Amino acid sequence: MKCLIIVLISAVLVEGIYRVPLHKHKSMRQKLLEKGERLPYIDPALKYQPQPTEFSGSSSMYINNYADTTYYGAITIGTPPQSFQVLFDTGSSNLWVDSIYCNTASCNAHNKFNPQQSSTFSANGQTFYLPYGTGSLYGVFGYDTVNVAGIYVTHQEIGMSTNEPGQTFEVAVFDGIMGMAYPSLASGGETPMMDNIFSLGLLQANIFAFYLTRGATEGSELSLGVVDTSKYQGQLYWTPVTSETYWQIGVQSFLINGQETGWCSQGCQSIVDTGTSMLTAPQGVLASLMQSIGAQQNQYGNYMVDCSQINNLPTLTFVVSGNNFPLPPSAYIIQNNENGNLYCSVGIIPTYLPSQNGQPLWIMGDVFLREYYSVYDRSNNQVGFASAV
Repeated sequence: MKCLIIVLISAVLVEGIYRVPLHKHKSMRQKLLEKGERLPYIDPALKYQPQPTEFSGSSSMYINNYADTTYYGAITIGTPPQSFQVLFDTGSSNLWVDSIYCNTASCNAHNKFNPQQSSTFSANGQTFYLPYGTGSLYGVFGYDTVNVAGIYVTHQEIGMSTNEPGQTFEVAVFDGIMGMAYPSLASGGETPMMDNIFSLGLLQANIFAFYLTRGATEGSELSLGVVDTSKYQGQLYWTPVTSETYWQIGVQSFLINGQETGWCSQGCQSIVDTGTSMLTAPQGVLASLMQSIGAQQNQYGNYMVDCSQINNLPTLTFVVSGNNFPLPPSAYIIQNNENGNLYCSVGIIPTYLPSQNGQPLWIMGDVFLREYYSVYDRSNNQVGFASAV
């Protein structure tokens, strides 16, 4: 269905940028760990695999690796507007939020969209489900007005939860997810929110960018329309998208302390994904990588290092389009305080699945994106990186 779009501007613009402040919170995994519960490991790349629908007229989306995400921002849906905290996810393409159609403990812990209180809502009837580690989130699609950073899109498809079993989402801070990947990934065949925003012609360019703070809970930001030069230093380096599905790019080589590993000698692929918290490495190289770092696996499968040795650990470097993007140990080592004791884990986890072209797959999640301001250019199908300030 074609989308009728009306533009209303209510936000104050600074230098022509539409801004969404992002707030950093504890992840679902951290909150459950504080309660003595541990989530099982699930391959993050499963999110990128096509999933069969459970029944006719349904669509599926994966949500299995959102347990570690920490950065969220506000959108509104409906008339009058109802506000929600969502994860802005470059690794998916649909928009969904909790709704009054769901009355589980997980749904009741969040803001819930009430379509009955919106004069601009219209029903769709198509169902969807989102598989994740210990169950599935079920929902139904509808249409309503959605506002992101003061840009209003009418008749935008939205997913509304109808059932969220288990306790996983009960501790989540976010009320939903707004996918920002390519339209080819959108369940239900509808136009993603960002594509509708681009079609307005309001932005200076069909781009958006993420700035994620390293330690502070405030200061992170999603900007729409232009590159914000105040968020990075040095040059912005561009690399082409290799598959117009996710924001997938090619990796030429991977270095450890400046030494070539050969792991990408036949080429590697990487998905740049704000919906993945960790850096994800191909399973075939993980053991060698952890040995180089000097990490030991604990009883829960996590790789740990001596916190006093962080400064002595190696620098890891991606080579992308001929440019080096180093990650110092301070970037990939995660420090957690449990019961007054400091523990240091490696923020790198394995994936057992290759990329769509069969090459080894990496995922550049928040561990990488905190170090590099990232720009997503749909007009030229390219991704830009620059050293974040």
